[in-house]
Amino acid sequence: MKYPNQTDDVYGIKVAGFKKKTFVLWREVVMAYAAPAIMAGIGGLATADRGLQLGALTTIGGTSALMALMIGLLLRSRVGHIRWVIGAPHLVVVGVFALAGSSFGLFAAWVTSGLLEITIPSNHLAWFDRVWIDFPLSGFIASTIVTWRWRLAVTTNFSSKRRRKK
Repeated sequence: MKYPNQTDDVYGIKVAGFKKKTFVLWREVVMAYAAPAIMAGIGGLATADRGLQLGALTTIGGTSALMALMIGLLLRSRVGHIRWVIGAPHLVVVGVFALAGSSFGLFAAWVTSGLLEITIPSNHLAWFDRVWIDFPLSGFIASTIVTWRWRLAVTTNFSSKRRRKK
């Protein structure tokens, strides 16, 4: 009786799941909308806060998706090829873009509240007070996640070779 060699197939198995995925902007934008909107919606349901439920679909999810789109387009353009963006430590780049995202969110909240005061002087909108929290926080979270994932996707063989030489 001949027994099969059990080690023959072991070497033929290829490692799956270690291939790096590329940075796909539309996936990042969809996830930037869905993830905070779902989490804020759950929080709104748990606390029975109608303002949070409405904000989950509008100001929180919408701002996150818009910021993810803007940061993703910025990183895919020439900014993503600037030497310090690729050469600086991962956390420094993510921190700079997170600060920029939250600053832009704060600026967007200021512009939105200013325009609403001009057009609708009564200010009795349910989500009007939420923009000062939702816009900067959504900008911070979306820009952090998108920059982190972009930076992982653009890690080149050059940077890994440079680390091996040291």
